Amino acid sequence: MSLEHIDARMLSRMFLAGAKNLESKKEWINELNVFPVPDGDTGTNMTMTIMSAAREVSQLGDAVDMQGLCKAISGGSLRGARGNSGVILSQLFRGFTRRINEEEELTIPVLAEAFEKAVETAYKAVMKPKEGTILTVAKGGAVKAKELAEEGCTDMERFLSTVISHSEYVLSQTPEMLPVLKQAGVVDSGGQGLIAVLSGAFDAFLGKELDLSVRPIGGQQAKMSPKESQRQAEAQMEIKFGYCTEFIIMLNKAFNIKMEMDFKSYLESIGDSIVCVADDDVVKVHVHTNDPGLAIQKALKYGALSNLKIDNMRLEHQEKLFKMSGNAEVKAAAQEAVSKPPAIEEPVKAAQEPLKDFGFIAVSMGEGINEIFRSLGVDYIIEGGQTMNPSTADILDAVDKVNAKTVFILPNNKNIILAANQAAELTTEKDLFVIPTKTIPQGITAVINFVPELSVDENEGNMISEIGNVSTGQVTYAVRDTVIDDKEIKKGDFMGIGDDGILAVGTDISQVAGNTVAEMVTEESELISIYYGSDVKGEEAEAFRNQMAQRYPDCDIELQYGGQPIYYYVMSVE
Repeated sequence: MSLEHIDARMLSRMFLAGAKNLESKKEWINELNVFPVPDGDTGTNMTMTIMSAAREVSQLGDAVDMQGLCKAISGGSLRGARGNSGVILSQLFRGFTRRINEEEELTIPVLAEAFEKAVETAYKAVMKPKEGTILTVAKGGAVKAKELAEEGCTDMERFLSTVISHSEYVLSQTPEMLPVLKQAGVVDSGGQGLIAVLSGAFDAFLGKELDLSVRPIGGQQAKMSPKESQRQAEAQMEIKFGYCTEFIIMLNKAFNIKMEMDFKSYLESIGDSIVCVADDDVVKVHVHTNDPGLAIQKALKYGALSNLKIDNMRLEHQEKLFKMSGNAEVKAAAQEAVSKPPAIEEPVKAAQEPLKDFGFIAVSMGEGINEIFRSLGVDYIIEGGQTMNPSTADILDAVDKVNAKTVFILPNNKNIILAANQAAELTTEKDLFVIPTKTIPQGITAVINFVPELSVDENEGNMISEIGNVSTGQVTYAVRDTVIDDKEIKKGDFMGIGDDGILAVGTDISQVAGNTVAEMVTEESELISIYYGSDVKGEEAEAFRNQMAQRYPDCDIELQYGGQPIYYYVMSVE
């Protein structure tokens, strides 16, 4: 690579370095969130998004080409996208890779166009783009990149350094664009995450010594003592899936993201240790299974197979035990384990029921709230919410499991709506409709107002209309000192957070919860619903309900166990 070009191998290193730098700064970025609630959204979501892509990039190795790299970055981040910040980051990568996909080397003019395409794609993904966010920081970098390219800049190091410096300047100005940032004394957390990615990538470009290893989803195993190693070896003599199966599919048709996910899901049903990397016309597959024939038969639906290799891991493991142990008992136990035929679990074949017309998916957290959704007819619950936003892939997987032609999804969190919309775009075999519920009470109201006899459009319109009549308040605690909406908040204070900001702050949970309800109730209010969390005792919740009944005698007061973490009370007024 010269100072005027970036090839695929260097870009791969830069991407991995950017991902690792973001991962290392995750907690710091979480602390920049405006609301001092214990959820840590932005840093966590951006990290999980980019690491999903980084795992795919790391599997490509050194013999990487630009098309394969672009596919890994775009597809991996798209599937792993979580939360608004993660979805926007995945869209930036998507636009960027679309521009460079056909290039062998990246010049400054090409990079400038790729930055511009990245910003254009990300802005289109957001319904109402807001300035002072990661979008603004990305746009600032793209504008500077275009200026440098038009000036005829040929020094790649100067180009990258200047673009990043200008992006950092734009980030520093985000508090002037969003008053809530200025009052809280922070810059935009998503923008800071993007700077972390760019800075890490630049370090790799400069040739700094960096750890670019990427942990698999299951994490890394700690080093064991020789005694523990032998104990583990003995315990592992009975291997669950005995055949290491590898092959390449020479595709005879387009292999889209949906097909790839379906194939991976099937492999997970018959084995483990799965690696499935799709390129333009080939798919590399690795799986440990007890029946290699099942994997092969499924793969043949997509094309011809080559480089087929099947190894009996039980025999290999026996040989290793012989080498590592002089203990005759261990050798005998190994021989006995290998000589026994593997217990192969036959897959359960149930008759596929015909698809029903409508189905529901709800994102929920807390056993009580989960049960409420199920009792209302929701087909599938995605465990998640404030502390763990589900990814686009999680949502697509849920859609596959709902036996319906048309599926409605209730995100029940404003930070999940973008990922749900992205899943709707990728769904091919079913119709997925996103009802933009931002809170649990809105989701409950939406499903209550579903009428099976009405059309999809009528139901969608009714549900969206009804959730507009629901005001929600949630009581949690502050993790740091800050000032929001002219309210001084101290670490450990209880906060009542409404649909549009902080409604109440104090040191007494019941008082804060009561003040939160008071801010939501109007003369037209008829129903107050209270869902108490896992950290609230039943008698405390009942006492609070009685207080509200006395204060609002004209309203029906409903109290239900939600079991949700983090939020002591989730309350709604209709």
